[in-house]
Amino acid sequence: MTTLLFDRPQDGVALLRINRPEARNALNQQVRREMAERLADLSVDPTIRAVVLTGNDKAFAAGADLKDMAEASAIDMMLRQNHLFWGALARFPKPLIAAVNGLAWGGGCELAMHADIIVAGPGSSFAQPEIKVGIMPGAGGTQRLARVIGKHRAMLMALTGQPLDGTQAAAAGLVSVLTEDAAVVPRAIEIAATIAALPPLAVAQIKEVLLAGLDAPLDTALALERKAFQLLFASRDQKEGMQAFLEKRQAVFEGR
Repeated sequence: MTTLLFDRPQDGVALLRINRPEARNALNQQVRREMAERLADLSVDPTIRAVVLTGNDKAFAAGADLKDMAEASAIDMMLRQNHLFWGALARFPKPLIAAVNGLAWGGGCELAMHADIIVAGPGSSFAQPEIKVGIMPGAGGTQRLARVIGKHRAMLMALTGQPLDGTQAAAAGLVSVLTEDAAVVPRAIEIAATIAALPPLAVAQIKEVLLAGLDAPLDTALALERKAFQLLFASRDQKEGMQAFLEKRQAVFEGR
């Protein structure tokens, strides 16, 4: 069974859908492997400029598959090298948008946080419930979460397993765009298509510099931003974009 479905709903946009409805889209080794492989392919596909990742209306991803972990030893977990999967997400160079309906719990919440933009509905639910089964988050559920929503909210979520619904997650800054549940995937595709129509070199530089700057001193981050800004003046897209603006016409960006 294919655990990751692939589609191209708009020009320049790829849609990845986790396909394990019988397990609420829990992340097993097959899902992780297929997603890492697909993202590696999309990272070098010039026809794809943005990616939407989703599940179904009941679950984005309900965490790691406990059936796959319950009897594992510490060495078993180390040898799985799941950090390579998460690294493939973290290093993906193109905009990644998570479209979240239903449960984004545990590894599902961590998966959503690896995205650049999160679109969710009020019926979605974000949680780090690992403490309830005797473990803790292991793929960013303490570190990324605290950086996004702050220490005190992150402590409450991680220490109690208490979820946030979509409205609460949006208020906390975890969700970028809150929309009706039925509109989550279409809205995410719409955002992806908007980005896909913009200059790819500028998009890539914005993502790279924004992420790198988060963990750098402000002066260093500003220097990175300045150099990337200057670099873009070597691109055809900069000339096309500014000329189109002056001529009051639609720009056509080639990524050169």
